[in-house]
Amino acid sequence: MSVVVTAENLARHYEVGGGLFSKPGVVKALSHASFTIEAGKTLAVVGESGCGKSTLARLVTLIEEPTAGTLNIAGTDATPDNWDKLRDTVQIVFQDPYGSLNLRHRVGAILEEPLKINRPNMSAKERQAKAREMIELVGLRPEHYDRFPHMFSGGQRQRIAVARALMLEPKLLVLDEPVSALDLSIQSQVLNLLLDLQERLDLAYLFISHDLSVVRHVADDVVVMYLGRPVEFGSKDAVFSNPRHPYTKALLSATPSTEPNPDKKRIKLEGELPSPLAIPDGCPFAPRCWKAKDRCRAERPELMGDHPAACFYPEG
Repeated sequence: MSVVVTAENLARHYEVGGGLFSKPGVVKALSHASFTIEAGKTLAVVGESGCGKSTLARLVTLIEEPTAGTLNIAGTDATPDNWDKLRDTVQIVFQDPYGSLNLRHRVGAILEEPLKINRPNMSAKERQAKAREMIELVGLRPEHYDRFPHMFSGGQRQRIAVARALMLEPKLLVLDEPVSALDLSIQSQVLNLLLDLQERLDLAYLFISHDLSVVRHVADDVVVMYLGRPVEFGSKDAVFSNPRHPYTKALLSATPSTEPNPDKKRIKLEGELPSPLAIPDGCPFAPRCWKAKDRCRAERPELMGDHPAACFYPEG
């Protein structure tokens, strides 16, 4: 399989605050993120709010420039000079379909807009034919072409958002919490649609989510993030069956399950989440970790091994 995306040590830092007599602070929203995604595969990025998932999405979709590191998309190094040429290759589906669609435009106009901007040589007839083809592909009916977004359910609006993202025939879709705003019964329909489209179009997915039950259904590989850094990486089966980082184990213990398991115990993390403006020395998870020792507070562990976990005393 061909590699669609390669990231090496991606980082994004923001300056905040500061004034006439004080220097601004630096928020390290993302650091040392490295991964590859192959065509037809899904890499899931999981973690609690503030862990850097959405920041990573903005870098991969070329919305923001990384502070450090390199990003290669479809064999081309992504730099601001060639962003315009690469935007066809990577598209994003946002969390809230109602907020990401222009309520004043009909569905047909919403779908044709990317073609007007990026395919100026296409005729109006060709754009309309492409839009109608995409409407059918995502499971909507032909008459939906002339309707406004407010006339659809949440699941239908997310199908429209997916159709718009596919209009330029990208190789990578960044899915930023694509089903978290939907009812459970609709979530499965949209997830099955995404899996079907991936198989038919050989798409690569960067799937961002805090819901591990959804990740278990769609992912091939999983990256677990904490305070802007990857702390565990592995195949879906390895991460779910044998979590090595204590933070991953705590996340999995909090995931609801439909199967009764009297031996399952919820791991309650104690202590406060460190401020991203003052990440402690050593392991950033040490203040909340039940396995932390003096070494954890003095040194920062790195990702190592076949199923790497940034922990000196990994589980299992």
